[in-house]
Amino acid sequence: MESIDNIRKEYEAAFGHPALRAFSACGRSELIGNHTDHQHGLVLACGVNLSALALAAPNGRNELRMISKGFPACSIALDALTPDPSEYGTTTALLRGVLAGVSARGAQPFGLDIYVVSNVLSGSGLSSSAAIEVLLGGVMNGYFLNGELDETALAVIGQRAENVFFGKPSGLLDQMACALGGIQFFDFSDPAVPIAERVDYDFSTSGHSLVIIDTGADHADLTDCYAAITRELSALDEFFGATALRDVSETDFYAALPVLRRMFGDRTVLRAMHIFDENKRVLAAVDALRRNDFSAFLAALNASGESSYTMLQNVIAEGRANGQAVAFTICYAKKLLNGRGAVRVHGGGFAGTVLAIVPNDVLDDFCAGMDRVLTPGASKPLSVRRRGVYELHLED
Repeated sequence: MESIDNIRKEYEAAFGHPALRAFSACGRSELIGNHTDHQHGLVLACGVNLSALALAAPNGRNELRMISKGFPACSIALDALTPDPSEYGTTTALLRGVLAGVSARGAQPFGLDIYVVSNVLSGSGLSSSAAIEVLLGGVMNGYFLNGELDETALAVIGQRAENVFFGKPSGLLDQMACALGGIQFFDFSDPAVPIAERVDYDFSTSGHSLVIIDTGADHADLTDCYAAITRELSALDEFFGATALRDVSETDFYAALPVLRRMFGDRTVLRAMHIFDENKRVLAAVDALRRNDFSAFLAALNASGESSYTMLQNVIAEGRANGQAVAFTICYAKKLLNGRGAVRVHGGGFAGTVLAIVPNDVLDDFCAGMDRVLTPGASKPLSVRRRGVYELHLED
């Protein structure tokens, strides 16, 4: 990200007055727990050192004005707090949704000018939208509520802004991970109020680095691929009279396999098998980190990646035999690592990015090798960011 001095100059050029306060939120990586959250399952995620930064100051107007660098400016009146379907998918919708959320918690808003700069890669599975949502929540929490709201409250506000105002259905995982930072173990048994436990492991001591690899595959026209996962699993939930697989007995599930295969097909059954096993792998990964057993952690991640590929089947989009960028990236990354580290599809899958855990002694060669066959800069080494959303001094 560019220097804070340059961002302050850009703010003043945009709004005609200096910024007074600054706030930051991070992107996130899902380490293990692929598609388990919507089945009320378990996830291990972490904040990463890609961030969104906001500078803000009062403007003396009856409106919030916002510029997100690289996007059109937007503004909303302070008393216009209902969703507008014509704004779906826009930054304006997120701004309005977050303001509605903090206002519902007792805020007395006043006019602000907000300037946002982010280096959280869009479409990468690093939750660029969630980072902006909790960032805006942090700005408004700081100015309107003197910081009274905790990180979970900011995550819930961000999720509602995304669901209701932005028009994108999503769970709470992304916002929670961006708001909290660090390595976090999430239990979504109650998806409205997930349990979050920080895992105190210093990733920098592992001798490995997180690497996000841009496969070059676009998410466009893949909505039904993602929706099919939740649609198929929801139908199976209904068969058992449950709201999620978390509430289904694994013994009952396997006893019913002949019936389930006839009624729902093998792909649905395999996807459910993935969910049952994935929750166990999350627990194994958390336990490994807490025991400082990084080899066991890598084994759990590799097993999770294999399960996502073969059982969850969110690596190759249906009907795209000649568009297998995610599959190619995973397989070539494994070849370069030659049995070391870990590789898995990242986030929702089908397109976007792949996550690799790479030994530091081969990090440069690995990234150069991936970039040679993909595109320059496709491989981006990251580190864990210990803090999520917070206010920082402008001098920092």
